[in-house]
Amino acid sequence: MRKLLIALLLLVPLSALAVLGLPRVIDAQMNSVASPPPYPASASAQKLHQGLFVADLHDDALLWERDLLKRYDYGHSDLPRMLEGRLGLQVFSTVTKTPRGLNMESNAADSDNITLLAMAQRWPRETWNSLLQRALYQAQKLQDAAHASEGRLVLIRSRADLARFIEAWDKDPQRVAGLLATEGLQPIENQLENVDTLFDAGFRIAGLTHFFDNEVGGSAHGLAKGGLTPLGRQVIARLEEKAMLVDLAHASRPLIDDVLAMATRPVLVSHTGVEGTCPGTRNLSDKHLQAIAATGGVIGIGYWSTAVCDTSVAAIIKAIRYTADKVGVEHVALGSDFNGTVHTPFDVTGLAQITEGLQTAGFDNDAIAAIMGGNVQRLLLASLPEK
Repeated sequence: MRKLLIALLLLVPLSALAVLGLPRVIDAQMNSVASPPPYPASASAQKLHQGLFVADLHDDALLWERDLLKRYDYGHSDLPRMLEGRLGLQVFSTVTKTPRGLNMESNAADSDNITLLAMAQRWPRETWNSLLQRALYQAQKLQDAAHASEGRLVLIRSRADLARFIEAWDKDPQRVAGLLATEGLQPIENQLENVDTLFDAGFRIAGLTHFFDNEVGGSAHGLAKGGLTPLGRQVIARLEEKAMLVDLAHASRPLIDDVLAMATRPVLVSHTGVEGTCPGTRNLSDKHLQAIAATGGVIGIGYWSTAVCDTSVAAIIKAIRYTADKVGVEHVALGSDFNGTVHTPFDVTGLAQITEGLQTAGFDNDAIAAIMGGNVQRLLLASLPEK
């Protein structure tokens, strides 16, 4: 189905794409759920869930031409559904390039699907040929949504921002904190100073690679799958200097090794699986789980099949349990990959099913609170820029 939809994008004149509604069709088909809402959970899980600060480390909603403040009956999330699911903090990632024929094993960097999608969704013309402008445009979309939300969506740039948000959230949880991240650092367009440009635009988490090798380093899905490039080493130093968190999702194994060898601050993996429950090209080995935890970082467990080898809550919980047993509850988090062209068990309104799954798996209430969002809250309060 995905290849067919991309083929339609290629064949239909760009002027007709928006009129035909093809971007919406692609969005709905690629961001699907195993079953429609509502998503039941036990009374005890619902009660516990209503008291939790829930955080998710990866959502690609900014890629799609949806209004974050409006409720939709397709895709995985929007602000009304986030509030219904009791989400307190969402990391919003910006997708700027994906290769044609995308696969998990080997992708070249010489093609791009997002150009056509940007044109079809009527993004500004400057985004058609600039990956940096695509990232900045998606950042502006989040800023505009926050501004129009009347305080229900709050953009976080610093520890002070987050501390203020948590204080307000404790009094009234009908609000969500938003944090900006990159899905790969190809938007720096081979220029170190563009790290500063992203920082100034509000980005606070930097994924190094996506589905192809780039100027910073190797992807788990690239051709060379190498480590840090000379520019990449400069980039890591600049990210640490600016207190931007390094995200190792989609990173090749040599790239993970190189980053961990030079990192002086916690690193995270925003959305992933683990080899211990689901072997796969980008799923983390026990060695890497332990090394990431040793930095003080967190690992966001994903919800889709190549991450956890099934489309079920049980598979997500199995990966969480395995990771917690290996490196400690304090290093485990949620990394849905909502709206990232994945098929998931539920949309964001079903998060209480994770809470119920953790209860069933024997986690106590403190551990559940940590996994569902406390660990992310702690990491960000310790790692974001102070002001």
